[in-house]
Amino acid sequence: MIFLTTAIDYPNGSPHIGHAYEKVLTDVLARYHRLCGEEVYFLTGVDQHGQKMVQTAEKEGVNVATLAKKNTKKFLKLLDALDISNDGWAETTDDRHKACVSQILTALHEKGQLYKKSYSGYYSIRQEQFLTDQERDENGNFGPEWGEVEAREEENWYFKLSEHTTWLREAVESDALGIVPAFRKSEVLNAIGKAESTDLCISRPKERLSWGIPLPFDPDFVTYVWFDALINYISFAGYLKGEGSELPDFDKLWPAHFHVIGKDIMVPAHAIYWPCMLHAMGFENAQMPNLLVHGWWNVKKKDSATGEESSEKMSKSLGNIVDPMELVDTVGTDAVRYYLARDIATGKDSDFDPERLFVLFNSEMANGLGNLLNRSLNMTKASLGAELVAYEHDDEECQLVRNSHAALLKIFPEKMAEIDLRGALEALVSFITDVNTFAERTKPWELKKDEAKRDQLTAVLHHMCEACALASVLLQPFVPAAAAKMQGQLNAPHLADLKFADLKWGLLPAGQTINKPKPVFPRLQKSDE
Repeated sequence: MIFLTTAIDYPNGSPHIGHAYEKVLTDVLARYHRLCGEEVYFLTGVDQHGQKMVQTAEKEGVNVATLAKKNTKKFLKLLDALDISNDGWAETTDDRHKACVSQILTALHEKGQLYKKSYSGYYSIRQEQFLTDQERDENGNFGPEWGEVEAREEENWYFKLSEHTTWLREAVESDALGIVPAFRKSEVLNAIGKAESTDLCISRPKERLSWGIPLPFDPDFVTYVWFDALINYISFAGYLKGEGSELPDFDKLWPAHFHVIGKDIMVPAHAIYWPCMLHAMGFENAQMPNLLVHGWWNVKKKDSATGEESSEKMSKSLGNIVDPMELVDTVGTDAVRYYLARDIATGKDSDFDPERLFVLFNSEMANGLGNLLNRSLNMTKASLGAELVAYEHDDEECQLVRNSHAALLKIFPEKMAEIDLRGALEALVSFITDVNTFAERTKPWELKKDEAKRDQLTAVLHHMCEACALASVLLQPFVPAAAAKMQGQLNAPHLADLKFADLKWGLLPAGQTINKPKPVFPRLQKSDE
């Protein structure tokens, strides 16, 4: 079983393009593993507790539960707009999740892993955590990533995080806790060094924050949002589930193949808090999840004085957020999904560039694959009565197409295994370019004029249609709606049921009839840009 999760998002506002990217990235991986014949469970959701939710509700003058419900609908709507194929949905206000968190807290308390003390220090309101001097920069200041920081003294409950950091370092070094891409591993090891003598505050006084899961052994406190949120990965996977919960079989799902997360929540939350929490619960090395850490979509900023361009992180305060719902409404789901998978190296940052979206989709999908599909089907219909009949002709040109076909079937899974979605799409685009070049060289529109070359014409058109069939299958993880339309026009519904191991030359047999083509990848017009 392949168990994939995204981070659960704060519904204290509307989703942005970063949320959309993480969902699409995970969805492409989920659909690809299904294409490979593997059973997949894909979990995503929202983190509805925490101080940020309360602060936003107060600003909007609404009840926090009302805010959570209203904004959660926006994230659900985004999943539909992006054609996300999640199997599970997590909401931290779900009673099943609350029960799991309470059981875990009780067990850790009984093990002596939790203790109560008073603490005085600096508190990050954005990250909802106390800071230490290790979070200060060389000038002694807390960086902008921590947002507003205030001095605070209060009594709270703590998790003995420091008891698990020696184990955690060994787990990271041995890859028991897998971290992809590999260059992130050194960041985690450095962060462990900062956490070795620090325990984690896991509560907030109810008099200050009532919106959360009460500690079962001390109801005057609610659970710290991260200690609540991270548990979603196991609570909604069926860990400690009650009778009739309708949750999946935990032993079948766990450990997670990947927690897909942004680099900003890798440390300390996912690479330090979470594995140490699991270790304290009794999870062994073989039961540790893997982390797939992606980068950010930034936006280009032009200096008004020099004209020089630079990149800056998207931020509500800067007003440079890209709304994924508006983007889908403007250019369509296929274009958004294709761009988000195509124009970023997994694990690294990239600049969101509407011009690149426009150029890549038009050149590679509309002009490349869309043109190949239309000309293949139109010429087959006009020249062969819409039937791919048997042929005997073969030559060097046809062999080149089959060689390119075989090369694609080799490199595509290699790239996907490396989580190199961009590389996989580049390989597919290269194949489509080869087939379009084949059409230009063989000129089936000229072959049609000579009855003596009918067998060659049949071979050429069959090769072109065969290429479209393969492309439709390989595109299923990336643009599932467009892939289904291609298969409908090829009159080949069996393609949707194929697994990667079934892919070989001959997906469309002799006698296959095709349907009338309609644009699957309409060009984005300038008004859409």
